[in-house]
Amino acid sequence: MFRLQRFSSGLNQVCIALRRSSPIQTCKATPMTAGLFPLRGRVTFIQPFSTSLKLLHGHLTPPKPGEELHVTFILRDGTQRTFEVAEGDTLLDIAQANNLEMEGACGGSCACSTCHVIVDPDYFDALPEPSDDENDMLDLAYGLTETSRLGCQIKMTKDIDGIRVALPAMTRNVSASDFN
Repeated sequence: MFRLQRFSSGLNQVCIALRRSSPIQTCKATPMTAGLFPLRGRVTFIQPFSTSLKLLHGHLTPPKPGEELHVTFILRDGTQRTFEVAEGDTLLDIAQANNLEMEGACGGSCACSTCHVIVDPDYFDALPEPSDDENDMLDLAYGLTETSRLGCQIKMTKDIDGIRVALPAMTRNVSASDFN
């Protein structure tokens, strides 16, 4: 019980900090978090089989009529989910806004590899070249392929409208700070 109290106390501090620093105020609690957090109804942290917290927000600006772009995520179980998104949205933001299992432990700052996606080869060459930071993080990704990229670094543009990406079988939460 002592460990749980110490753990939940630390999470409460994270929740308080997030509430004070974030404009996001309308996320729902889950049964998993309801007993742990005094901020019930404010923030949701759920990520099955994960050691990292994930803030679910679901607050993307909808695309303007006639300017919709499309992205298809192929989930770990093989099902496909297609979404209409706005130009400039990252794959990480899209996945998290739609409650897909993409962790994004670093919050999209290219400091981990938990938003690793496998891009359909038909779209891979249309993407901008990855930065050195992205390549460094991809080296740490589980199940790396020739068309692997980080979801936080892929912004939707008209050039990649209709892109298809697969979520790898699993991710590994190794961040740049683990090597300092």
